[in-house]
Amino acid sequence: MMSATAKDRATRSPKKKESLSSLGSHEFRRKEIHGRTKDSMSTVSYMDEPSQRDEVSRLTVQMENTYQLGPTRQFPVVTVNHILKDVLTNYLQEETYEPELCRQMTKTISEVIKARVKELMIPRYKLIVTIHIGQLKGQSVLIGSRCLWDPTSDTVSSYVFRNSSLFALANVFAIYHE
Repeated sequence: MMSATAKDRATRSPKKKESLSSLGSHEFRRKEIHGRTKDSMSTVSYMDEPSQRDEVSRLTVQMENTYQLGPTRQFPVVTVNHILKDVLTNYLQEETYEPELCRQMTKTISEVIKARVKELMIPRYKLIVTIHIGQLKGQSVLIGSRCLWDPTSDTVSSYVFRNSSLFALANVFAIYHE
């Protein structure tokens, strides 16, 4: 028998308590321990407290598939080329090559370009922005990129900027996500 306080505690607690048995309710297994037989039954008990995750999972909305296999409008390569030219010219026109400064500038410029291209609101395209900045000292540089993509919907925009001290190459890869 349970005491009154134990019953009150059990009714107030929102926890779920259950136990599972590996055998039926009337089945027992006989074990031999040191020559004596002993009845045994194995059980597994657990306690589950309600969490916010349960409430969030009930509130999620299931979206139906659109079955849209291609973009509704093509990626605007010319517009993105103008964005690349504008951003690189504004940020690097008066700069001289300094390794640490250029390292920070690549991160800043790539974030600015990504934000400006996202403002075009082109749905379902994943954007990858790469920036290369190097010193101009009469050397040649060969930069290559490879992607696995669908040539009917995926594309790339590139722009090369040069001043007296440095060069910069900006690429925006636009990959259509079905």
